Amino acid sequence: MKKLFLFQIFAAMALAVIVGFITGSTAEISGIPIVRIYDLIGRLFLNSLKLLMVPLVVSSIITGTAKVGTDQNFGILGAKTFVYFFITGLFAIFIGFACAAFLSPWISESLIQTLTYKSGANVEMLIATKGVFDSFEEILLRLIPSNIFQVASEGQMLGLILFSLIFGIFSAKIDQKFSIVIINFWNGLFHIMMKMTHLVMKAMPIGVFGLMAKMVATTGLETMRPIAFFFIIVVLGLIVFSFIVLPLLLKLIAGVNPLTHFRAVAPALLTAFTTSSSVATLPITLECMEKRANIPNKFCSFVLPLGATVNLTGSALYATVAVLFVAKCYGINLEIGNLFTVGLLCLFTSLGMVAGIPSATFVAITIILQSIGLPSESVILILPVERFLDMFRTTVNVFCSTCVTLLVAKK
Repeated sequence: MKKLFLFQIFAAMALAVIVGFITGSTAEISGIPIVRIYDLIGRLFLNSLKLLMVPLVVSSIITGTAKVGTDQNFGILGAKTFVYFFITGLFAIFIGFACAAFLSPWISESLIQTLTYKSGANVEMLIATKGVFDSFEEILLRLIPSNIFQVASEGQMLGLILFSLIFGIFSAKIDQKFSIVIINFWNGLFHIMMKMTHLVMKAMPIGVFGLMAKMVATTGLETMRPIAFFFIIVVLGLIVFSFIVLPLLLKLIAGVNPLTHFRAVAPALLTAFTTSSSVATLPITLECMEKRANIPNKFCSFVLPLGATVNLTGSALYATVAVLFVAKCYGINLEIGNLFTVGLLCLFTSLGMVAGIPSATFVAITIILQSIGLPSESVILILPVERFLDMFRTTVNVFCSTCVTLLVAKK
């Protein structure tokens, strides 16, 4: 079934390139420009995703943090775990920033002008020069908004995510008879949103066709070269994070031979690569860590399930590069304040990327692009390589979780 879905997506992309190139932006049917039909198909798919964003992310974060809050092991163990999650997440995002710096030479001025003209992106808002305090003030006001329903309706996710984290933690701290009702409600909502998201994802080949056909019809094949280089840069960034940063942490902090650890978790990494799901890989990851790496169950049973949902460092790295790549394609050089906002969003939304759904990062990137003023349809720029990169970043997500488990257990 998974292979069939992948085939459908790649077939849709191939067909979109051919059809979009043939029709161009001027062909019509009964006086209706064909490119408008492509646009309608793509917008319906994106609207379906955006419709699910807020309840999916909020319910995911609340149920995840509520579970942590009720866990009896949460304390020093939980604090150490989240410190390592935060450290590895920061490293991933910094590498993402570094990778994005190499993308500019591969993006032509004509592509920038075409995309900016066609989309009507709010470039002025993004390139406005702000002082350090202005940027810091804006981020704080986004983190702590005055009306949570307003920011939810506007898709401003920073404040919504922080509110969800705090709400989830305190849902587990109130009287049990109330806590059970609240947590069950959000857990039920989360499962409903998962089902709805799976339904929308089934329509992904159709949405991909519409979005890509429109892009090719309006910009030609000019986007192919920067997209290919984007793929290479992201893979290189994931390699640096997995084979340099994480091994150094293992060696310097835990005194563990990285090669030995890599061999121990190899079956889990292979499963993650083929399934593109950290959650689906979890049983094998637990077995590898307990039986092959000899890590006690009390650490594995706490850190690994938590890491499968909130320690998506590979996804955070990918999202950082993707957002900055799209911004550069629109001719936007983000200021320090905007970069800080992107970094925070990538770090925070990694908590709500819903690791059980392949390509869930696609939803998170759409959230971040909207938050910085870019059109949601701009995600089409990364779609041709999305499924390939999903396999790579999921593998990195799982490997990072195993490394954090080992670090927590050894120190």
